[in-house]
Amino acid sequence: MTTDFWVCIPARRASSRLPDKVLQPIGDAPMIVHVVRAALRSRASQIVLAFDDEAIADCLEQTKDLPEATRLKLVRTRHDHASGTDRLVEVAAILKAPDDQIMVNLQGDEPLMPPRLLNDMAEQLARSPQASVATAACPIKEPSEWASRAAVKVVTDNQSMALYFSRACIPVDRDASSAEEPSTGALRHLGLYAYRAGALRHYGQWAQGQLEQLEKLEQLRWLENGHRIVVKTIAEAPPAGVDTAEDLDRVRAHLARGL
Repeated sequence: MTTDFWVCIPARRASSRLPDKVLQPIGDAPMIVHVVRAALRSRASQIVLAFDDEAIADCLEQTKDLPEATRLKLVRTRHDHASGTDRLVEVAAILKAPDDQIMVNLQGDEPLMPPRLLNDMAEQLARSPQASVATAACPIKEPSEWASRAAVKVVTDNQSMALYFSRACIPVDRDASSAEEPSTGALRHLGLYAYRAGALRHYGQWAQGQLEQLEKLEQLRWLENGHRIVVKTIAEAPPAGVDTAEDLDRVRAHLARGL
């Protein structure tokens, strides 16, 4: 039986590093249109674009070649959300999503996200009734990635449930000859999530905990409040999203090659 899920795209216009990021042109359309196209190629029963500025909605309404656009719903959300997760909390409330509705979070700056990964996130959460959230990770292979605080690491239990997320190098091999080499089984967390709508409602009521404040990792809020996160390990990370002008040039070149 195919899992019913929504893909929800939190999209805000403000961006400190790349102004009007989601509206930047890539080939024949703004970036956010490419993100929506990727979502529409998934098996989601509904695609929700959660926007905070009418210019974002306008560019979707002006796009004539969206496949199966009847699955697309545009939802206006507040400007003041701290994260995409917070924006999805509002979406769940506006759309009165049932507690068991699975909502996959696709960021508005990830036009190269493979649609199959969106399907996989939903399926992973559906197979894990004890979890409130599903996320993804991939093996760490390079010492530079292992050492980087920008690369978030995750350790899991025997049921693939997250034990902890950190910017530090975890787990540590005490007997390793070099602390610069990744530990066996080291995993990098990837910022791809699926949530249950009921769990999102709880999330919206919690303040930041001590661990989240220290690590600056919002996923720790779930663990600090006793919820479980199931981690799907994949062989390779999907193409990175867009943060800078250099990232935008990379995505433009990628799509221009028709890849």
